[in-house]
Amino acid sequence: MTKSRPIALRSGIIGTGFIGGVHAYGVRAAGGRLTRVADVTPEAASRAATLLGAEAAAASAEELIASPEVDVVHICTPNATHATLAQLAIEHGKAVICEKPLAINVNDAEALVAAASAAGVVAAVPFIYRFHPNVRDIRQRISAGHAGSIWLLHGSYLQDWLSRNADTNWRVDPKLGGVSRAFGDIGVHWCDLMEFATGQRIVRLAARTANAFENRTGTEDGAVIIFETNEGATGSLVVSQVSPGRKNRLWFSFDGTDASYSFDQETPDLLWIGGREESRLLLRDPAQEYPDARRLSRLPAGHPQGYQDAFSSFIGDVYAAVRGEGVDGLPTFSDGLRAARITAAVVASAADSSWTEVA
Repeated sequence: MTKSRPIALRSGIIGTGFIGGVHAYGVRAAGGRLTRVADVTPEAASRAATLLGAEAAAASAEELIASPEVDVVHICTPNATHATLAQLAIEHGKAVICEKPLAINVNDAEALVAAASAAGVVAAVPFIYRFHPNVRDIRQRISAGHAGSIWLLHGSYLQDWLSRNADTNWRVDPKLGGVSRAFGDIGVHWCDLMEFATGQRIVRLAARTANAFENRTGTEDGAVIIFETNEGATGSLVVSQVSPGRKNRLWFSFDGTDASYSFDQETPDLLWIGGREESRLLLRDPAQEYPDARRLSRLPAGHPQGYQDAFSSFIGDVYAAVRGEGVDGLPTFSDGLRAARITAAVVASAADSSWTEVA
C-alpha cells in the first residue's frame, strides 16, 4: 500500500528582508506552501510576493495572521514587534515560528510561553545551529560519555557587519532591537548551542560589554562573558559584531577529561575531535554519523551543507511537529524564554560589574 503524502502546510511570512527569504526557501524545502507575505506596506508586500514566489500579498500583518489560508505564521520583523505578533498568532490558533529574541524582556517571553502552552499550538524559535549534523554528532558523543567529564566550555561568535563607524541598522536602536544587541542577537545562539549539545545549563555569569564606536551608546558592539554551569563546568564566550573579516563565525570547544570537540559554523562539514594521543578531523559523512546527525545530513559526504540546510531542517521539524509527529531537539518558545533570561543576566551583570544568577 502506498503511503499517502502529508498535506502541505500553508505558511505566511511577516517581514521579507534577508531572514524572510531564508524562511521562504525553508518553507519550500519542508514541503510547505507560501500562501501569504506581509511587509511594512501593501506595496512592499506585493513586491516581496513576486520575489519570494508567494501566492498572494497581505495588506498587513494582522490580515495575514487572520487569514484562513495560513496555518503557520513566520515572524521575521524587528525585535520589538515579536511579542505582539506572536501573541496575536497564538490567539488565532496558528502555529508560530518567531525569530529571536522571542521578546525584548523576560515578562513578555514568559507570557508567550504560557499562552502557547494554554492554546496547545506549536511555537518555535529558530536556534538553527542545532540542526548542523556535526552538532548533533557532538551532542550524541557527549551523551554517550565519550568526552569523560565536561569541565571547560569556551568559544566565540564574531561578525563584521557593523565594523565601520557609519554602519547602522534598526538593531542599533534599543527601542527596536532591545537593550542588548550583540549578545541578544548572536550571543544567545552560542549559549543555546552549548546548553543543547552538552546538557549543562548556565547558572551564574559575569559580563562586560563594550563599544567600538562612541556613537553606538544605546547597545553594545561586543561582550565578554564568563560563566558557571549546573554541573560545575566553567566557560567563556566572546561576542562581537565589529571583528573585520569574521562574517558569521560561531566557534566552540567543549573540553572533557577524555576528549574535546570543536566546531566552526563557517566550515560546518568539519568536526575536530581532540585526544591525548591523537586528534582527528572528521568530514561530515552520513555513513559514519550517529542516527540523529544522519537524519539531518541531506547530502553525501563531500557535498557541503551549510546555514540554509540547517534552517530548512529546522522548519521541516517544526512542520513535522505541527502534523503531530515526534521530533527531537526542536527549539521552542521555552528556549526563547531561556535566551531572554540569560540576556537579562548579561545586561544586569554588565551594569553593576557583578556575578549574576540566571533564573
